[in-house]
Amino acid sequence: MARMSMIEALRSAMDVKLGNDASVLVFGEDVGFFGGVFRCTAGLQEKFGEERVFDTPINESAIVGLAVGMAAQGMRPCVEVQFADYVYPAYDQITQEAARLRHRSNEQFTCPIVVRMPTGGGIFGGQTHSQSPEALFTHVAGLKVVIPSTPYDAKGLLIASIEDPDPVIFLEPKRIYNGPFYGDHSGKSVPWSQHDAGEVPEGHYTVPLGKAQVRQPGNDVTILAYGTMVYVAEAAAKQAGVDAEIIDLRTLLPLDLDTIRTSIEKTGRCVVVHEATRTSGFGAELIAEVQETCFWHLKAPIQRVAGWDAPYPHAQEWDYFPGPERIAAALKLAMED
Repeated sequence: MARMSMIEALRSAMDVKLGNDASVLVFGEDVGFFGGVFRCTAGLQEKFGEERVFDTPINESAIVGLAVGMAAQGMRPCVEVQFADYVYPAYDQITQEAARLRHRSNEQFTCPIVVRMPTGGGIFGGQTHSQSPEALFTHVAGLKVVIPSTPYDAKGLLIASIEDPDPVIFLEPKRIYNGPFYGDHSGKSVPWSQHDAGEVPEGHYTVPLGKAQVRQPGNDVTILAYGTMVYVAEAAAKQAGVDAEIIDLRTLLPLDLDTIRTSIEKTGRCVVVHEATRTSGFGAELIAEVQETCFWHLKAPIQRVAGWDAPYPHAQEWDYFPGPERIAAALKLAMED
């Protein structure tokens, strides 16, 4: 075991897979010589060579298109889109090619690619470096969508994603690359080296896709969250004085409904939290699933806390970001009879 940041854990995952599987490749904008804009791939090109880890032109559609072609011929590309905000030129390749290849070929071909992307705000990145587009991919049959919240999960989930036979969208909350964030932007940051979840095995292990985790047990209300919002929800529950059970979804597609259902049958109340835009965000799907499967156990309306229906602002970032105060207010509403 070693203490790692999420950046180091992701790098370790790619290091492990490049080392034990010759079909694995890593490529994208600046991932080779420079080691990635967030340094997630630092040192990999030097270790594995320019044919295994290489830079590409600034062309997201070409990056993913190349990956799809390689995957169809037996390779396992793990590609990086520098920011999730830049993925839109590659949306056609992801949704029309990668996601459909198994089905349109009657399983003669599969598409084992991973598309890694830093996602979310909280770093003053403004409207073109802060988006959370997960709902655009959970709507697409044939994809898996993963969002880790700890270094341990980041490594285990990325290894599992690279080994998966189908395309995986791997979204990395950049606000927690170096440590958990509890929503107080003026407070002192805590590095992963001081957090239990910073303990990461150095070799190969996997965290199964499609399995949520109860991060904090509780009896009063269930909070469904993922990524950065797991920690903000933890701070909000403490602020509201509520015995909340916090479920880290980890994988949005496929969704672990069993863990969600078990929790809500116990608590009878639910708050859904995500940073992405509210309208048609993934929270709407969560609410629908809870309503359909847990209706007779609910004691109060489901509450939702999300980003606003507006471009992510720069100057008013913390008015947009779902902070502890907004989540605490939703928790109090959920606790009303």
